[in-house]
Order: sequence, then C-alpha cells, then structure tokens
Amino acid sequence: MKYRPLGSLSVSEVGVGCNNFGARLDLAGTTAVVDAAIAAGINFFDTADVYGGTQSEVLLGQALGQRRGDVVVASKFGMPLSDTKFGAQPEYIRQAVTDSLARLGTDYIDLYQLHYPDDRTPIAETIAALQELVAEGKIREFGCSNFSQDQLREAARIPGQGFVSIQNQYSLLFREPETNGVLDEVVATTMGFLPYYPLANGLLTGKFQPGQPIPEGSRLQGLATSNRAPAWFNERFDTKVSALLTYAKEVQIPILTLAFSWLLAHGAVSSVIAGASNPAQVAANAAAVVELEPAVITRLNEITAETL
Repeated sequence: MKYRPLGSLSVSEVGVGCNNFGARLDLAGTTAVVDAAIAAGINFFDTADVYGGTQSEVLLGQALGQRRGDVVVASKFGMPLSDTKFGAQPEYIRQAVTDSLARLGTDYIDLYQLHYPDDRTPIAETIAALQELVAEGKIREFGCSNFSQDQLREAARIPGQGFVSIQNQYSLLFREPETNGVLDEVVATTMGFLPYYPLANGLLTGKFQPGQPIPEGSRLQGLATSNRAPAWFNERFDTKVSALLTYAKEVQIPILTLAFSWLLAHGAVSSVIAGASNPAQVAANAAAVVELEPAVITRLNEITAETL
C-alpha cells in the first residue's frame, strides 16, 4: 500500500468508507472489515455522524480499540441528525464534535469534514470555529464535501488554516468535477480530492452486467428498488459499463482496478474511499491499484466521455 499527503496527514491510497458500519454490519462485521483493512496497509477510515444512525462512529471506535493512534480517522458533520441538529453554525459544530469524539471513544479526529454546505451560515464563521477546534487539539485538519468551485474559492480567501480536502462524487461514470471547476480549484491549491462513489454505487465492481439480473444481496439490489434508481440504471450508464467491461477484457485488467487506478492517476486525488461489507471486499479494494499506461488512461477517458 502506498500513501499520499493530505494536509499534515498521510493517508493510504485506498481508504475504507464506513457507511456500512451500524447499518449492514454489526460490531463483529465491522471489526472483521477493520482488521482486514489494517492488515492490507489501509490506514484511512472515513465515517460520519449520520452513518448508521450515529452507530458507525461507535462501532469504528470499538473495532479500532488500542490501534486508534495507528490510523487516520475522518468524520463528518452537518447533515441532519434531527430537526435541530444540523448545519455549520459554530455552536452546533462544537456540540457535534463533542458528540462524535464520545462515540468514537477518542480525544481527537484527524480530519473533520463539513458534510454539506450550509447557506445559512457564513463560511468564515464555520472555518473560525474549526480553527478553534484545531487549536484545542480536538481535530487535526478539516475539510469539506459537496462544495462548488465558487464555494471553495470563497473559503480559500479566509485567513489562517483552511480546508485541506474536498469529498465530492467522482468516478469513471461521473466526471463532473473535471468540468465544473472543482478539480481545477483543487489542483491550483494544496487541497486533496477524496472521491466518493468511486465505483459508482457498485456499477464498476465487475459484478454488475448490463441486461443481466442484479446480484442477490448486493448494494445495487436495494438501489434498484429505490427512488434513486433512474439516476444509476439508465441507458447512458449501461452503454458505458458495457464498453468498460469489454475493454477490461481486452487489456486483461479488472474493471475494479481500472476504476480505482484511473482515479489515482489524478495527482490531486489523495485517497479513493470505498465501502466494504466483508474482508474479501477490503482485500480486493486494497489490491486494485496499479500504474496504468498512458494509452489505457486515454482510452478510459474516451469510453467514459460525456459525448459517448
């Protein structure tokens, strides 16, 4: 496993998204995933207060136990936990971090991220509150998620320590950060990009075959029956996935490896965060990073271009 800088932190090129903890996985399942990740050299665990109805943080903390100091823990705040617990107001941030620290069973969070922009709160007030938490030792670095280029630029004008990372959707099937200015802004600064949905909710794992039944018990099965289904199961994505599967066979590189390695070929990407529900998935993710030939990257860009 290789590691990349993220502010003052050093994170594994593959990270574990902890959204399954407390939802699909109990403590035993969470511990199995955490153990497998650490054994594979993964040191980056990304959770959030809303994951698993706040239980993801609890289970992650319990699974890490005495190994807390050996890993990088990222969490998030801002998404609604209740009618009153949400947003990025300084008073709420202080309460949110106190609650997350207690759930995680730790006295600091390595990377604390604003999960979604809060239009009600001036970003200067949010960043000032986060800077105070750094000074108090409760967090080491802070980042943001789902920000636009304009929002990043506004935040960058604030004096002192700022966002070291942005976590937005980015994958071979969703290349919007390349065209909306976000990736350009990250490249122009010292921020790191953390793609979420790097496997497009499972469409790029190799298990999904367009036109074939969705694998039983997979994340995709639940997605297919939700109101989000049209966003993921459509002719445009089917065409691209089919072309990617064909190309993966041609170059004899699994589509999972192509998806991870294409993202990591972008120097701005610090780590590819992917969820896992068992140790085998962790091992597959950890092994899915290779250095792609320039011709392969060019062809992947052609296959997944929006004009396809």
